Amino acid sequence: MKNQVKPNTTKMKKQLIFILLFLLTLNVFSQKDTTKVEFKPSGKLWGYAFGDFLYKGHTNSFNMSNTQYAGTPKDFNSLEFRRIYLGYDYDISEHFSSQLILAYEGTSLASDGNRSIYIKIANLRWKNIIHNGDLVIGAMAPPTFANSESVWSYRSLEKTIMDMRKIGASNDVGISLQGKLNDKGDYGYNFMISNGSGAKPETDRFKKFYANVYAKFMDQKIILDLGADNEWAQSHPNQKSKTTYKVFLGYQTKTFAVGIEAFQQVQKNNSLIYNDQVPATIQDTVNALASGISVFARGSITNNLGYVLRYDYYNPDSKFSTNNIYAASYTGMYTESFVLAGLDYAPIKNVHFMPNVWYDMYNNRYSAVNNLSKKSNDLAFRLTVYYIFK
Repeated sequence: MKNQVKPNTTKMKKQLIFILLFLLTLNVFSQKDTTKVEFKPSGKLWGYAFGDFLYKGHTNSFNMSNTQYAGTPKDFNSLEFRRIYLGYDYDISEHFSSQLILAYEGTSLASDGNRSIYIKIANLRWKNIIHNGDLVIGAMAPPTFANSESVWSYRSLEKTIMDMRKIGASNDVGISLQGKLNDKGDYGYNFMISNGSGAKPETDRFKKFYANVYAKFMDQKIILDLGADNEWAQSHPNQKSKTTYKVFLGYQTKTFAVGIEAFQQVQKNNSLIYNDQVPATIQDTVNALASGISVFARGSITNNLGYVLRYDYYNPDSKFSTNNIYAASYTGMYTESFVLAGLDYAPIKNVHFMPNVWYDMYNNRYSAVNNLSKKSNDLAFRLTVYYIFK
């Protein structure tokens, strides 16, 4: 028994302690990994508001009322909100989220004349239903001017040209498949089927179809956006529809952006023309062709002072003819040139004071018939206040 090797108890104790520490470490790491993948539903409340001190310097003499200040008399002044948003974003699970936005839009008034709110956005998003693609159901912003409004970034001063000229609605109820063609988001798409009635409930059986694709270059500084939509309004006694095509090209950095947007909308059987008999009767239903182009630039002068410039040209009907006798509701005899210029002073983040000039000129192509002057305009001076809370 003298030759029996005694166990090295000290070494065994060290090994045992090492194994226990290793197992404890694994347990800690496994608990951390579990914490990482565990999902907890959460939401975020946010909002913003903008409005103006307004002075109306000049009012058009054509009795036009198709822009926000066209019907406002000369020398009118006011302090008024043009938009108030209250939004809530909620992540239901890893694969589902929802959004709700309540809005006051300046002209949304109750029957007693008080300000009223309505449901602007209310939708459910099924994330990654396909690779990098989401399915959205409910009230949402259509793809009509999503990229152009993002680069423009001054909705607080004015809508983009297609929104301003009511070529497309800023919200609609439908189903949308939207996503990216690569993980970085250099290329993307948005396909949507909707009621085509904006924030109002559907009133007919026809639907509106949207298709939109975009590409971003030079580290996403350059954006090219192409889109189209189509909607029928009636099928009898003649087919009535609107088909829109649009293109947007923009360039943006942290301190500067420039963009150009153009559109064309074929309004099939949209206009009534009459003969020259007494009393006049309907002679035909003809197509109208609305078109427009918008050019803008914005940039920084100092850290808290910026500038914004924009010019639009809008033709409500390129097929207008002085040989036709149009219905009284027809407004295609006037083309419009719009100019916006302003400064943006931000004393702190998310608070903006923006003195600006808003100008819209009408060119009368029908002056030989309606005996009105060839030109008139609307001119407004504003101090716009815009603040964000989130």
